[in-house]
Amino acid sequence: MQVYLAQPRGFCAGVNRAIAIVEKALAVYGRPIYVRHEIVHNKTVVNELKAKGAIFVEHLSEVPDGATAILSAHGVPQSVKDYAATRNLRIFDATCPLVMKVHREVIKMHREGLSVVVIGHKGHAEVQGTMGQVPGNIFRVYSNEEVDALQVPDPQKVGYVTQTTLSADETKEVIARLKSRFPMIKSLSAADICYATQSRQEAVKKLAARVQLVLVIGSSTSSNSRRLRDIAQKAGVKAFLIDSAEDIEPSWFDDIERLGLTAGASAPEHLVQGVVEFLKKRSAVSVITMEGTADRIAFPLPAGL
Repeated sequence: MQVYLAQPRGFCAGVNRAIAIVEKALAVYGRPIYVRHEIVHNKTVVNELKAKGAIFVEHLSEVPDGATAILSAHGVPQSVKDYAATRNLRIFDATCPLVMKVHREVIKMHREGLSVVVIGHKGHAEVQGTMGQVPGNIFRVYSNEEVDALQVPDPQKVGYVTQTTLSADETKEVIARLKSRFPMIKSLSAADICYATQSRQEAVKKLAARVQLVLVIGSSTSSNSRRLRDIAQKAGVKAFLIDSAEDIEPSWFDDIERLGLTAGASAPEHLVQGVVEFLKKRSAVSVITMEGTADRIAFPLPAGL
């Protein structure tokens, strides 16, 4: 069996920054460090940071006075930041800069008097954070049916943004439906889907064209990881989402001669190598890295770190 590795894959710049913020805060201020929500949606990463002294909470009310707290890479509603300002806490914001860009778009649209439509998954942490940037006149949709049911104060004054971890293919039809319903709808940028989401999706399309089975390393809570699996399946190959090599079912490899391997933007490379070693011990005869360009983008840490 030949194993093909997608390129690029794994950690993006926003995830690297978020994890570095937690690790640097632990080094500078000592343990424990409190993190609101999972810093990134990956079970292994969260468990590794817990072992180093991070405590994950869902509400800042759970953080004791005088402690250091970090906001997750997905972003938070403005109300969370307002609450933090009333507490004696040292706060570091690990929100991905590309998500912050979407937040700025939402705020600008709101100030211009537009109803803002967020294309995204209900209940996702990033979507909740984006919708919480303004006090009202903001709506979430994901399907054509939700677009059709949408009622806004003024159909002539509407704008939209998208959850950064959705696929371009996934949002194309909904955007077209929005434009059909609201011909004057505005978007302040060409695309909100982040560079890492787009590049990893293109890489998995190339991967799926060459193999019979695709394994995507990423947690089930990771939107961008689930999209990679979905894209591979739509390309007509079997695809499974796994947290690590421990989740692999040997029966998946029956009659498989070419296997593809990739990882979501919140999955560390050591999990990829763990799967590679697992496959080498079974029937993998070669491991080939696909053509592609590894990410070279890096975001700076916040002041104080």
